[in-house]
Amino acid sequence: MKYHEFGRLDWQVSALGFGLECLPPDESEIVRMLRLAIDGGVNFIDAGSALLYETNPRLSPTLRAAFKDGYRQNIKIAATVPSADINAPGDFERGMDDLLELLDTEGIDFLTLGGLNRFSWPRVEALGVLKSAESAIKNKKIGHIGFFFHDQYQFLREIIENYDNWAYCQFQYSFMDIDHHPGVSGLAYAAGKGLGVVITGPLLGGRLVKNLPDSVAKIWSEAKPERSPAEWGLRWVWNHGDISSIVVDMSSLEQVNANLALADNVAADSFSVPEELVISRVREAYRTLKPLPCTACRGCMPCPQDIDVPRIFEIYNDAVMYDDAGTAKSIYRLEKHDIDSCNQCGKCVDTCGFGYPIPEWLKQARQTLA
Repeated sequence: MKYHEFGRLDWQVSALGFGLECLPPDESEIVRMLRLAIDGGVNFIDAGSALLYETNPRLSPTLRAAFKDGYRQNIKIAATVPSADINAPGDFERGMDDLLELLDTEGIDFLTLGGLNRFSWPRVEALGVLKSAESAIKNKKIGHIGFFFHDQYQFLREIIENYDNWAYCQFQYSFMDIDHHPGVSGLAYAAGKGLGVVITGPLLGGRLVKNLPDSVAKIWSEAKPERSPAEWGLRWVWNHGDISSIVVDMSSLEQVNANLALADNVAADSFSVPEELVISRVREAYRTLKPLPCTACRGCMPCPQDIDVPRIFEIYNDAVMYDDAGTAKSIYRLEKHDIDSCNQCGKCVDTCGFGYPIPEWLKQARQTLA
C-alpha cells in the first residue's frame, strides 16, 4: 500500500480509502471486506453520511463488530454531518452526537461538513458551527474538522481563506471533472494551503464503468496498455500528486482485492503522453453526448423563482451522457430542485450571454428528472 502525507497533519494516509456507500446487505461480508482492506494497509475509512442516512439498519453494529480485535486502532474514521441538516443552533452538535452514538465511540477522528458551497457556507458561519467544532476538538469528541465541497473554484478559496483550522477537504474528482467543481485548480489550491485532499467519486459512482456508450467502449477496447475502464479511471486520479487519498465505495471482496492490488503500484506523475491522450479521447467522446450546451457561466442567475438553472442542466446532461437517469433523478430530489416553479418570465433568456431558450430546455430536462 502506498501512503501519502495528509496535509499538514503528522500522519500518513493510505492511497486507498474505504467508502461505505455501496456495501452489500450481508453483515458478515461487510466485516470480511473491511478487515481484508485494513489487513491490506487501508487506514482511512470514510463513512460519509451513510450512518446518519442508513439504508442498512444494521450498519452501525456491523461496523462496531468489524473494528473489534484491534482493528479500530489501525484506522482513522471520517464521518459527515451534512450542512443541509444544519439550519438552527444546536443542529451541528446533534448530528455529531448522533454519529458518536452510532459508532459507539467517544471520539471521531475526522468530522466532515458535507455540502459546503456558496449557499451553505454563509449559514454555517452565521450559526457558529466552526466554533462548535473547535469546542468539540478541545473536548476530544472529534480529532479534526474538514469539509466536502462541490462548487466553483472562487468559492473554495473563500471558504479556505476564511477559516485557518481546516485539516482536509473532500472533492468529487474524475477524468470528467478537470475543470469544474472545483477542478484541478481547486485540488492544487487546497493542497498548497496545507490541507489534506480526499477524493470521492473517482468513477462517478460507477457511471464511468457502466452502460458505456459505443464511442467510449471502442476507445477503451483499443487502448494500450490493456486495462479495465475502472483501472484507467482510478490510475488517472492517483496520477495527481496533490491528492492524499482516494475513497472508493466497494461492494464485494473481489473489488477490495482488486483495489488493494492497484493501490500497491500506483504513483503520481507516472502517466505517459499516450495514456493521457487515451483519457482525453474518452473525455471528449462523453462530452459530445451532452444534449444541452450550457457552459454553467451562471449569467442567467439569480432566478426570481430560485431555480438553480445551471445545476439542473448539469444533472440532466449527466443523465444523458452516462445513460443513467436513475442517479440523476435521485440527485435532483436530494438537492430539492423544482423545475415546476418556473413561470417562464424570460429573465434568464434576457441575461444569458448566448440567448439560449432556457425555459424550453427546463421543460426538456423535466421529462427526465422530475
